[in-house]
Amino acid sequence: MKQAGIEIHHIAQEHSFVPYMWQRITNPDVLIFLDVTFEQSARRKRLNWNFDEYAEQQRRLGHAREHADYYLLTDPYTEAQVLQLVLGFLRENYPLLMPTQ
Repeated sequence: MKQAGIEIHHIAQEHSFVPYMWQRITNPDVLIFLDVTFEQSARRKRLNWNFDEYAEQQRRLGHAREHADYYLLTDPYTEAQVLQLVLGFLRENYPLLMPTQ
């Protein structure tokens, strides 16, 4: 996203017990929620966590997920495809936020 000229902020909400922490850290113009299933997260990142820890993270992220402008389950996509899907969403729905080229 940064390479496309779009200012982004990763919000480490999953560590917070405050459901609306994403709003306190930064109140984004657009909230994009990229999700992944437990199986894919373990496969992709080789994370050393169990399903209960994943489920707790999902619970903590519930408020952000519910308020997202764009939600994408990333399992079937490559990183490049995810980028193209997100950029397409932004172009279609928030063209003024897109950099001019």
